[in-house]
Amino acid sequence: MGTGNWSQVTEFIILGFPHLQGVQTYLFFLLLVIYLTTILGNLLIFLVAHLDSRLRTPMYQFVSILSFLELGYTAATIPKMLVNLLSKKKTISFSGCLLQIYFFHSLGATECYLLTAMAYDRYLAICRPLHYSTLMTTTRCTKIAIGCWVGGLAGPVPEISLVSRLPFCGPNHIHHIFCDFPPVLSLACTDTSVNVLVDFVINSCKILATFLLILSSYVQIIRTVLSIPSAAGKKKAFSTCASHLTVVLVFYGSILFMYVRLKKSYSLDCDRALAVVYSVITPFLNPFIYSLRNKEIKEAMRRQLKRTGILQL
Repeated sequence: MGTGNWSQVTEFIILGFPHLQGVQTYLFFLLLVIYLTTILGNLLIFLVAHLDSRLRTPMYQFVSILSFLELGYTAATIPKMLVNLLSKKKTISFSGCLLQIYFFHSLGATECYLLTAMAYDRYLAICRPLHYSTLMTTTRCTKIAIGCWVGGLAGPVPEISLVSRLPFCGPNHIHHIFCDFPPVLSLACTDTSVNVLVDFVINSCKILATFLLILSSYVQIIRTVLSIPSAAGKKKAFSTCASHLTVVLVFYGSILFMYVRLKKSYSLDCDRALAVVYSVITPFLNPFIYSLRNKEIKEAMRRQLKRTGILQL
């Protein structure tokens, strides 16, 4: 008899933060404000980058794609988290759980590849400025972006395929804030060592490889910037990288600890806190990082607001 024939669980219960039951309503409104701000902020940057002719460069094409990506990335988990905060029955179907895992990981992988592409773009702009316009054309930028999306969307397919074949015969309580591979694998009624190993290998290759590529790009960037004789030149060069580097540190700082490990779980509370960082906080901060620390985007926003009559000077 195949393992799929004795799988009994058809839905899971997502426990979220069980120790915070008394403040669920407050958490709902806090998360709702964060989510709406995330949507508005990323949508604003996406639209400004497309509407303003001065931002039609590879750098800002990547920024606009990242903002668009964050809209889908947050939509994979936060709406269901909001529903669970107000609902007594915090359930999700088995297929719904797998879909949530797939979209969360595929879009997360796409973000890893996109952040790597953005680091490469900055490397070319600073370390090879004379060749930048020929090496990073609009066509090549589009091809790189498409490659990021294709690679990201295809990435979790093997893991999802393996999980879908596991038997789940109870219990069905997910000790996490959304469906994810480690907490779901811990509920399987059979040995999951192969799944854990495959998950570790794929995540290690995906996360570590992109992080090391970003790191190598910034090593070259720092060497080049330090060789610039003027302080003004150094400041200008670093300013073009500051926003991207900040996003990289926040995003990778949490996912490296969460996914590049062989153990199925550390502290459950620690896992939940890390999940909040990379699934909620990072997408929420990105619009502020790119708008507050980027002079060109701030000026483009002013131009668009003036054009629409919202801002009159």
